Amino acid sequence: MAYEIPVTQARAELADLINRVVYGGERVVVTRHGKPLVALVSAADLEQLEALEESSEEPVISAVSSAVSSVREVASVSREQQRFGIAAEHRGPGAS
Repeated sequence: MAYEIPVTQARAELADLINRVVYGGERVVVTRHGKPLVALVSAADLEQLEALEESSEEPVISAVSSAVSSVREVASVSREQQRFGIAAEHRGPGAS
């Protein structure tokens, strides 16, 4: 659970908040009008967050690349079928 503090109070206690994050391992959420505005986290927490973001992007890029390749294959098959007047195609088991 993160420690929440209003922005006006956080300004006055910034040094103490930094110490709580660095040495106490706490996470501090600074609020404005009761809504979360920013969070103070340790550098280690930030590194973990960035690593998660990078690892979650790789599968998306891979999936998009795979989808583009599939679309190209289907488009080229379709052109070949039209070129040679093929009206049907064989689909293996489990194909939809």
